[in-house]
Amino acid sequence: MFFASDNSGPVAPQVLDALARANEGHAMGYGDDPLSQKVAEDLRVLFEAPEAAVYLVPTGTAANALSLACLCPPYATVFCSPAAHIHEDECNAPEFYTGGAKLTLVGDSDRMTPEALRASIAGEETRGVHGPLRGPVSITQLTERGNVYSMEELRALTGVAKEFGLPVHLDGARFANAAVKLGVTPAEMSWKAGVDICVFGGTKNGLMGVEAVLIFDPAARSSSGAVAQNRLAAEFELRRKRGALLFSKHRYLAAQMAAYLEGDLWRDLAGRANARCDQLVQGLKGLDVTLRTEQHANVLFFDLPRRVHRELHAAGAVYSMWDSLDGPDDSIATARLVCDWSLPPEAVSEFTDLLARSL
Repeated sequence: MFFASDNSGPVAPQVLDALARANEGHAMGYGDDPLSQKVAEDLRVLFEAPEAAVYLVPTGTAANALSLACLCPPYATVFCSPAAHIHEDECNAPEFYTGGAKLTLVGDSDRMTPEALRASIAGEETRGVHGPLRGPVSITQLTERGNVYSMEELRALTGVAKEFGLPVHLDGARFANAAVKLGVTPAEMSWKAGVDICVFGGTKNGLMGVEAVLIFDPAARSSSGAVAQNRLAAEFELRRKRGALLFSKHRYLAAQMAAYLEGDLWRDLAGRANARCDQLVQGLKGLDVTLRTEQHANVLFFDLPRRVHRELHAAGAVYSMWDSLDGPDDSIATARLVCDWSLPPEAVSEFTDLLARSL
């Protein structure tokens, strides 16, 4: 009954096999090996974006911070949800890598609305040199509260950004889970929806540790297929190196992503995690438990009396509390359940059966 985080799940065996194969012999470093170059091309194919520049980094924080640094000068601001990972969980890394750009929090929910975003953007660049310039819009899909933006919601947000001539960054740490939930292709949920830089996450979905960054810029590649030194691509490469995030033995990042792409493993793993969350939702609804997440994929927030939370934890259920466990037995506390690809159906059944006995 381990629902603490999809970061806590095991690495998919296909990925470990790919790492073992990549470990044979010698290969050039820093991404100059054939496997790294093939993975970049395979990602362009998956995203239907032959002109995209593609880079691999070891963490989601690195992917987000480097991407935003390329889009936002230090005297501008990034527009994001107050629940965005870049605001809540990255220790000011975006501010650090941008050289001090601020974050403007839009609305009071994990999902921004077009109206709130438009008002926030319009409120900037009204004070001359005394205020920040308008910078990129950062969208988290799926959100840190477990909700998935619909395609209509996503396009509405990017549409507002484009009204002001602003670029859009997509934090896709759980990109695969959202795409499977919506039944859309990676292209449909990224550049076709108006995204300029997309993070295609892998660490939360069965990889050891690698994220892909795709820069959808027509000037990012030359007609010959070589990566051209346009501003965004060149800047990302320099920032990645300067930030100590360019792996020497890059083939081990590439091997993970190669396995992820092979046979659409990314989609299969996300589908498994989402299915377990669907099972959880049905079980919790059957017990009349209050759910906080409206459009789930593999993450769910829910409310229970503190007494019940304490009994579940004591019985071996592992999940994160969003409120303290301390308090009167009948007081309500919110918690989070996260399903990873390896979670068996029996674990979900055991949890809901245990909960039924505690209620």
